[in-house]
Amino acid sequence: MFFEERVAELTRKMLRKKFYVVLSKPAVAPDKLQPFLSAHLEYMIGLEKRGHVFASGPLADAEGPPTGLGLTILRARDIAEARALAEADPFFINGMRTFELKEWTLMEGTLGVRVNLSDQSIEVA
Repeated sequence: MFFEERVAELTRKMLRKKFYVVLSKPAVAPDKLQPFLSAHLEYMIGLEKRGHVFASGPLADAEGPPTGLGLTILRARDIAEARALAEADPFFINGMRTFELKEWTLMEGTLGVRVNLSDQSIEVA
């Protein structure tokens, strides 16, 4: 019983915020993605501006260039909305990428923001 009580105590104040993770991979050779890259980036920036993108970017092996795999963490009401957002990506619409969708619960972590007033620069840690 002590184990369950300790876990409950440790997790009581954790965030428990639901997000949706889109793990995407190319369905075509990397050079075929190029004609759709600007439309994809414009779409992702639009999602970001509307508050749907928590984080997004390419994946790479520890010592290498990006592999063509991508990870996006979405803010959405539910998995249906997250799927609709992922399916509206021009890469997906045009058959350039496929994706896997997962629900993710954020429990712990940190976020740091530093605003330097002298030069109006911002650093995110």
